[in-house]
Amino acid sequence: MAPFRVLILEDDAILALDLETIVCCWTDAEVTACRSIAQARKALSGGFDLALLDIDVVDGKSYEFAESLRSSKLPFAFVSGAMQDDCPETLRDAAFIPKPYTQRAIESIVASAAGGRRHP
Repeated sequence: MAPFRVLILEDDAILALDLETIVCCWTDAEVTACRSIAQARKALSGGFDLALLDIDVVDGKSYEFAESLRSSKLPFAFVSGAMQDDCPETLRDAAFIPKPYTQRAIESIVASAAGGRRHP
């Protein structure tokens, strides 16, 4: 079975590491953390099963990137301190985990996307 792959777009290194730890504790995942949308776009060519996106990162807002994920049918969730109501109307139905997030909220999104591929 191919590894479960997760892309994390988060410009705060400590939060990115925390998210990576939660994901890896839940499932045997390969995680790629990116600080910018530009890095995330480059990393996307490797393929992913789930993306966790901060909205406000060093090179702007991740809305356009989220739209491209949606068009490609790649599951994603916003993990952000921004307000969900501030999202463009086309993204308001996207999974949204407000910061400060709980481990359980992240685990729930990962479990949903992993479809039972929990870490042994």
